[in-house]
Amino acid sequence: MKFFRLRWFCNRLPHFQIPSTSSSPPRKPLPAIFSLASKSYSTDLHSQLPGSILKIMEQRMMAIEQKSAYLHEQINQPAATTSEYSMANKELRKLGNSVEIIKELRAKRKEIDGLTSLMSDCHEDKDMREMAAEELVEAVEEEKRLQHLLLKLLLPKDDADERDCILEVRAGTGGEEASLFAMDIFKMYEKFSQKKGWKFDVIDITESDLKGYKEASGAVSGPGVYGKLKFESGIHRVQRVPVTEKSGRVHTSAVSVAILPQADEVDVQLRNEDLKIDTYRAGGCGGQSVNTTSSAVRITHIPSGITVAIQDERSQHMNKAKALKVLRARLYEIERIRLQSDRSKLRMEQIGSGDRSERIRTYNFPQGRVTDHRVGITQHCIEDVMEGERLDVFIDALLLQEEVDAIAAFGG
Repeated sequence: MKFFRLRWFCNRLPHFQIPSTSSSPPRKPLPAIFSLASKSYSTDLHSQLPGSILKIMEQRMMAIEQKSAYLHEQINQPAATTSEYSMANKELRKLGNSVEIIKELRAKRKEIDGLTSLMSDCHEDKDMREMAAEELVEAVEEEKRLQHLLLKLLLPKDDADERDCILEVRAGTGGEEASLFAMDIFKMYEKFSQKKGWKFDVIDITESDLKGYKEASGAVSGPGVYGKLKFESGIHRVQRVPVTEKSGRVHTSAVSVAILPQADEVDVQLRNEDLKIDTYRAGGCGGQSVNTTSSAVRITHIPSGITVAIQDERSQHMNKAKALKVLRARLYEIERIRLQSDRSKLRMEQIGSGDRSERIRTYNFPQGRVTDHRVGITQHCIEDVMEGERLDVFIDALLLQEEVDAIAAFGG
């Protein structure tokens, strides 16, 4: 009841200009990144954004409002062509969420101005001042929430984040033990994907003598899969007693993981003259799984020298389709890296480039621990991690780091 009474008074007050960010109260610093009491990786919505960030946001807000007004003008032009109308509509849809939040933020600031003015005008009405103070606290908190939502929309985005991905795992140093761990890592991601409700399709597996995986690849499909897994690329190191070790000595082996965004035909156009396609008979270790027909496919992309060989399916046609999917993903990633080489270095500086030469994580079985070296997080639950249960702890921390870095570079 008092809310509506107070709103009635506020509605009668004149609207004030939005206060400039330079007159804002002192700002608290961003929260410490890795005092992770929870698994959430979004910035603390109750913290005040720095004045420098708010100033840049205000500039971006004005630019978005001006662009939105211009696009509406274009759409309402009788002389607008179909293509111009379609293009303006597309741009408006992109701005849609930002425009709505900006409107809410503008309205909330006017409300804050009205409540502040009411408090200064009601010196003698204690009840009214208390009601105004209550609503002012709520309005300021809501303003902060809207600011954080808008900031997330304004931060630079990787267009590939919403794509599906190709997972590639290869045994590195460590012989048979590396192959066995490559199998464990591949199955870890398969279990993690299943727990997330994602679709996981095995593309190809090359086994070692002990039934480990020399190489394995899979396609992971689901909402935002690449954005969730992209920082898993790199060297995964294992420390444990191999099954082949008689004296019980701990060995160190390594496995490389690559996460590639899946590419469509429109992203990467493959010309027939650029492809060398060979077919041969598939086979497994010890003569097992040998086909009597030439169903295995090897595709070489002549300009880049990239070769993809698939023998997982009995159908030559299916193996060729899988090989082309992997080839497109690899070529698309090469092009993305080339285009991004002159952009912000925040991911490479804080998280790493995802280059497979970087050691990103250690799995120490005798100590039961997993340590991510990029964010300095250790979890003593190695069995859970290998079952795909606790990977979110590392993934969310890396995504949090990316978000905070993006905020820090917002004015760049």
